[in-house]
Amino acid sequence: MRAILDVLLLVLDLYTWVIIASAIFSWLYAFNVVNPRNQVVSMIGQALYSLTEPLLRPIRNIIPSIGGLDLSPIVLLLGVFLAQNVIIRYVYPNVF
Repeated sequence: MRAILDVLLLVLDLYTWVIIASAIFSWLYAFNVVNPRNQVVSMIGQALYSLTEPLLRPIRNIIPSIGGLDLSPIVLLLGVFLAQNVIIRYVYPNVF
């Protein structure tokens, strides 16, 4: 059972980096640092969007944007950190 929890913690850690990469990519795309017509850039952007958008969309529906500032990735990161801490502190020690 601990092996399953270790894999779950690893997936949550990797998803944290995907969220961060998606936020940085959206800034680079918004400020025209990357070329959106490049096929590799487009594929990376689409992959990051499809990985993060299903969890960010409900958060965006609840939290309104503040002057064009999107706080949903921060809220999602806090949720991931909360899930990791709950698993580490409460679930992991009680599994044999």
